[in-house]
Amino acid sequence: METISAAFARLAAQIARSRRVTYPLAELNDLLTSASAQDIAQLPRPSIDEPYRLNYVAAMVEVAAHRAGVVPPLWTAAVPPLAEPVFADPSLNLRAHLLTASPPPFRRRNIFIDSTVGDRV
Repeated sequence: METISAAFARLAAQIARSRRVTYPLAELNDLLTSASAQDIAQLPRPSIDEPYRLNYVAAMVEVAAHRAGVVPPLWTAAVPPLAEPVFADPSLNLRAHLLTASPPPFRRRNIFIDSTVGDRV
């Protein structure tokens, strides 16, 4: 049986190399939702070089840590936020909504998403 850390590393590798990351991110969300507080606190730094993807994964881990009531792994604090904001939808009409609907870890990282439907980030 695959450990949480091993599954996290496998999914991070898929996120790092996939052209389309929707499915690996959804699978990562499911993994983090089912992980214990101890597992979340001990997750290894993912091998992701692309800043947007690394920030997205770091924010997901920070959200999971908050929900589990633990301090996020130290590596998350070492990931610098994006220099420019990235919006899930380019529409100017939705930007105001995304600015307020994004979970705080995503906002701190300059990533603006809507997690209100199904609460999947």
